[in-house]
Amino acid sequence: MTEQTARQKAGELTDDQVADYLRANPDFFLEQDELLRSLTLPHDSGRAISLVERQVHLFREQRDTLRRELVELVSIARHNDRLFEKSKRLLMQVIEAKTLNDMAAAIDDSIRGDFGLDAATVLLFSDAEVPAQAEGALHIVDRGQAQKRLGALLEGDRAVCGQFRESERQFLFPDRDEPIASVALVPLRHEGLVGVFAVGSCEPGYFDQSMGSLFLSYISDTLSRLLPPMLKRYASGTPVSDLTVETGQG
Repeated sequence: MTEQTARQKAGELTDDQVADYLRANPDFFLEQDELLRSLTLPHDSGRAISLVERQVHLFREQRDTLRRELVELVSIARHNDRLFEKSKRLLMQVIEAKTLNDMAAAIDDSIRGDFGLDAATVLLFSDAEVPAQAEGALHIVDRGQAQKRLGALLEGDRAVCGQFRESERQFLFPDRDEPIASVALVPLRHEGLVGVFAVGSCEPGYFDQSMGSLFLSYISDTLSRLLPPMLKRYASGTPVSDLTVETGQG
């Protein structure tokens, strides 16, 4: 026979019954001043404290916890606001670019200067010959070659973050004196896969799978729509003055 069963047979209230009653009657102690003063609870300091003191202590702990959570939320909001402004500036420069190399230069400058990262790559897939050498963050490669080197990294729609294999990092960020250690990559998709957008850091643990990718996806969604028509004109040798994004108006 358990202690709780013995109490019930003796007609005594159990701890759970007392707790349930007090939860159902939170104003019970309003008319029980003497009882309230006589109740004591152990404290971390070793001395006994009254129930009122204990309540005050709990309220202060809750207040401090809520204050810390509020400070953290405000900090996250400010961080996201800064990311949004940086992303907006980058996309405005990309939209205003007249050539692929101008676009790649804007991306490279923004990622390394504004975002403070070590490298950026816009890897576009094209089987056509291009009239000039790609520069900066821009790399134009054969789709089959990219599939062979990057494999499963091209299969999803969302950003993939991590350290990646050395061969994958070298393919994404070639000819670097200081190797990239961690990468965030998102496929560029608009009516099919057109390439990848990747940013890299020389710190091994900078990017990991737990990181959010909202702003990286926001940038890549825009690039996915701007780059294909520009790549077609770039490959066909269209004059720079005519290298604008098609609007679909006839």
